[in-house]
Amino acid sequence: MIPYVVSFDAVAVTAQQDLLSLASAATTVCEILGITLTQHTELGDAAEEELLIYLKRGVGSTVGSGGSAQTPIKLETGSAAAAFTARKQDTTKMTAGTITLLHAEAWNVRSPFYFEPTPERRIFLSPSERFTLELATTPADSITMEGVIYVGQYGG
Repeated sequence: MIPYVVSFDAVAVTAQQDLLSLASAATTVCEILGITLTQHTELGDAAEEELLIYLKRGVGSTVGSGGSAQTPIKLETGSAAAAFTARKQDTTKMTAGTITLLHAEAWNVRSPFYFEPTPERRIFLSPSERFTLELATTPADSITMEGVIYVGQYGG
């Protein structure tokens, strides 16, 4: 397994979207090792919100649009570039195919959102499957967010 990270930093979010998404290559399997989501503009009781976060997997699905490609960064010096692809801030979410909701959680923005599954609860993506970290609630106002997904890649 080769570890990678896919992240975004200091992005103003005003709409529901796929914050980060991954697509495993036809020759690889990917494992979601952990996710962190934070924000740094909604401070104090008056700004407190609870936003719905979905973790979804798609088979035969179509990647979202409206965002941009994001290059996975290798965590081990000397490792090959990632075979999987990643995107960030797609305001048109993943569609078509069979999309499965794997995890839903109300995120209180005053604290970080952590998804650190035990090994037996980790999410795997078979070849050519997609994964999204979706913001399923529209924020009350602009919120500046940061996020990261740690990914293990097998094969490629």
